Amino acid sequence: MDDPVHALDDSERLLENIQEVRQVCVPASLHGQRLDRVVAQLVPEFSRSFLQQMIEHGDALVDGRVTTKASSKVRLGHQIRITLRATPQSQAFVPETMHIDVVYEDDHLRIIQKPAGLVVHPAPGHWGGTLLNGLLAWDSKASEVPRAGIVHRLDKDTSGLMVVARTRLAMDALVAQIAARQVHRQYLAIAHECWSGPAQRFVDAAIGRDPGNRLRMAVVNLPQQSGKPASTTLDLLAQGQRCCLVQCTLYTGRTHQIRVHMAHLGHPLVGDIVYGGREMAGMTRQALHAWRLAFVHPITGIDIDLRTDCPADMAAALEPLGLRYNPSTDF
Repeated sequence: MDDPVHALDDSERLLENIQEVRQVCVPASLHGQRLDRVVAQLVPEFSRSFLQQMIEHGDALVDGRVTTKASSKVRLGHQIRITLRATPQSQAFVPETMHIDVVYEDDHLRIIQKPAGLVVHPAPGHWGGTLLNGLLAWDSKASEVPRAGIVHRLDKDTSGLMVVARTRLAMDALVAQIAARQVHRQYLAIAHECWSGPAQRFVDAAIGRDPGNRLRMAVVNLPQQSGKPASTTLDLLAQGQRCCLVQCTLYTGRTHQIRVHMAHLGHPLVGDIVYGGREMAGMTRQALHAWRLAFVHPITGIDIDLRTDCPADMAAALEPLGLRYNPSTDF
């Protein structure tokens, strides 16, 4: 059996075979410069950081000798030969065909319903198979807009509605609306423990990196710790013996905001093991769904107010957890 630490999957094997060789001669104007700086100027279509990776990987030859130090100085007349290999990062913005559930579309924007398990944007560990890759394959306009038009994100295991711009004009306007808190986002969350206190609670608690675990976020004290203001309104929708169903309205968009605020109140989300939740009633991911998205269309000026049903896994968990909820109720 292959050693799983060193075994390559099919995508890694494919990347190994994607390469291009470039050869350049150092001109007088670049005599005495760093190797990475020279290569970056002579091969301008690649970023300097990408070229540094190639050099450190042993893919650069200076007068026939392997040179792995990006800071090495080169001289007039040196022959530089560099092999440009595809990396996961360099393949991150490649179109990939996938099903995208579109609930609204016009020439300026698209609103989709993201399923749980889909990563929105390429990042370490998820360089492919993301929503961005799918948008590039779905829409020919997507490549003309930064980040394929993505203006806000949902966590990998959060489901629900997202707006995506199709033009740069719409994107800039949507980003401005989000910053001005003019895009209204509401979520359904199933949380541990019975709700106590008023049925509506406003949480105004800054969020920053958890000093004890850099992979998590936490409520922080701004005068003493770095972070950003975060505010959420929580409305109790249904009460059970062990859990509660809550509607969460965001006023800011901090990383993991709802998950952190709910855990801070002693109500971690069902299935959210990162913030103290437990798997229950078949919920193996955090029980969080972006069910409503409302804003004024940035180009046409029409009011958009879209709502979506509770996803199947969360809906199936309600009855076993003793939560009765009428999804037709307007909040």
